[in-house]
Formats: sequence, C-alpha cells, structure tokens
Amino acid sequence: GPQPYQVFRVELLSGEYVGSVFTIDYGLRQIRPQGTRLEAGDRIMVTATASPDGEVQVYFADFVRTGAIGWWAAAFAVLIVVVSRGKGLRALAGMAVSLLLILGFILPQILAGADPVLIGIVGSFALLTATFYLIHGWTLKSHTAVVATLGALLITGALASLSVTSVRLTGYGSEEALFLTQLAGRELNVRGLLLAGILVGALGVLDDLTINQVSAVFELRRANPGLSLASLYRRAMVIGQDHIAATVNTLLLAYVGASLPLLLLFSVFQEPALAIVNREVIAEEIVRTLVGSLGLMAAVPLATVLASAVAANRHRLAAWLGPDTAEAEVV
Repeated sequence: GPQPYQVFRVELLSGEYVGSVFTIDYGLRQIRPQGTRLEAGDRIMVTATASPDGEVQVYFADFVRTGAIGWWAAAFAVLIVVVSRGKGLRALAGMAVSLLLILGFILPQILAGADPVLIGIVGSFALLTATFYLIHGWTLKSHTAVVATLGALLITGALASLSVTSVRLTGYGSEEALFLTQLAGRELNVRGLLLAGILVGALGVLDDLTINQVSAVFELRRANPGLSLASLYRRAMVIGQDHIAATVNTLLLAYVGASLPLLLLFSVFQEPALAIVNREVIAEEIVRTLVGSLGLMAAVPLATVLASAVAANRHRLAAWLGPDTAEAEVV
C-alpha cells in the first residue's frame, strides 16, 4: 500500500566523502514504519557508492542508536549499583568478563575451525567460574554452585547432542547460519554451532538456578543447624520445585517472544500446526526449550544434594575452602 516518505539533505560526517552534502530519501525505497520521522539535526547511517562514471549515490541505511543505548546502559549500571551496592559492582564486572570470554575466546575459536561443542563447554565453564567467584567470593557456596552447574551443563550438553541427532536438525534453520557459511571463509560445523548455542543459552539460566538453590540450602542450615542431610534436601527441594516451574515457563516465553514475528509469519501462511512444528526453524526453538528445561530439572536436585552434603558436613571440610557465604564472613 501507499506510505509517506521523506526527501532531505544530509552532510556526511565520516568516511571517504566527509563534508559532502547529498539529497536522499527515507521511505521511498524501503519500508517506513509508522511513527518514525526524521528531523533536522538527526544523525543517521548511510551507504555511499560510486558508479563507474564517478557519480556518488548515497542511500539511507539505518538510524544511529549508540547514544540512546549508552544512556540506557548507564541507567542500568546506576540502578544495579544503587540497589545491590557492592554485589552490583561485582555483577557488572561479571558481565564484562562474560562478554570478554564470549568475544575474545568462544567466537574466535569457533571461527578458527575448533569444535563448537568443546569450545562451548570449556568457554561456559570458564565463564561461570569467573563470574561466580567474582560475584560471590571464595566461599563454599561458590564452590558448590560451580560444581553443580558444571554437572548440569554436561548433562545438558549430552541431552542437546541426543536431541539434535534424533530430531535431525542440521543447524541451517536460520538465515544467519547460511550467511555465516558463505562469509566465514572456511568450513564450519554448523550443527555443532547449534549445540554450542544451546549450551551457552542454557548456562544463563543454570547458573541462576544453581546459586539460588545452593543459597537456599545454606540458609536453611543456618536457620536450623540441627537439620540432617535428608531433611535439608527435602525442604530445599520444595523451593527448587517452585523455581523449576517458574523458570521453565520463563524459558518458553523467552524463546516464543524472540520468535514471535516468525510465528506470526507462519500464521499468515495458515499452515497446519504439525507442518509448522516440523519446520527446522521452529523445531530448533522447541528443542532449545525442551533441552534447557531438562537441564534445569537435572540441575535442581543435583545442586540440592551437593549443597546439602556440604552443609551437613561443614565441620569436616578444610578451612582454606572459605566460609559458607561471603555474608557469613562479614558478620
């Protein structure tokens, strides 16, 4: 249908043609969403190309968003420090470490041709170890959570491998995978890349679940030092079962929310439900949700039994392992 468009002049602020002024349009050659309008003084991104006869053509490419993103990031950093104080600062440092490991180790190693699954497991373990100790300190809670998360991560990896093989996923369910194979300059294990993505995505929920479950066990033990290992496990599992139910639903909503435009597209096509489920792009998200949920269900009892054993046998453990929690050390 018809849509309004704008024609305006731009001055290039960088690049080969810096300082030059060109007349371009917005909405004449691309879809212009309602409510978006350019005003004098706005900064945008453009592409400039020269034709064989030397004429330069400039086209609208995108909006400049870095300034607004910076303000939102600053608001996030300030709020987390105000609310969580010292732990908030450590959480920000943990996020920085995570990004450095992903951008500086996991991605370069995969692009260099390393096995994505192995790199995903090694990188995820390094990531969770660094962030756990950075945020929670050298404590028994951290040690227990690291071991529990590693165990759950290995279980999730095995389940992901089995599911990808049984469902016969190729890894080419997204346009990004197709572009990557064309632009990477080398042969990539796309199926392994899918597995690594499932692992890293599951880790973001596993570390939260395990540290909360371990904290629950330690707090129960602190509130009632007379609780036996079995009693600790039973009481903590009540908390864990509630957490599983809520987190599984969170996973589902997160994946559905990320794929909402795609689901709407299939709804427009009015394909049968089973045909939609059978498409690889949808099957990938289903497998992510199911495998992540299975990993969560394995993580809760594993973290609970490990934390219960550590809390019940605290007096037998070496002092160099640290206090139960960082809070206990301060008190």
